[in-house]
Amino acid sequence: MNESNQGRGRRSNTLVVPQANNALQQLKYEAAQELGITIPADGYYGDMPSREAGSLGGYITKRLVQLAEQQLSGRSGQ
Repeated sequence: MNESNQGRGRRSNTLVVPQANNALQQLKYEAAQELGITIPADGYYGDMPSREAGSLGGYITKRLVQLAEQQLSGRSGQ
């Protein structure tokens, strides 16, 4: 029997730095606005088209990588 958490409704992607949650939420809303995607008011993404959800996730990942590269290179700002 497979003991993974997949399909059981449990959230396994906990934040390493819980204090970063507000910044990540802000980034999500900024990214959605730039892409013209409406974030569901109730927080349920099940009705969001896969293309939009994927675009949003990809854009957020791209921005996080850019921010990390800037920090590692000693630059600040955008």
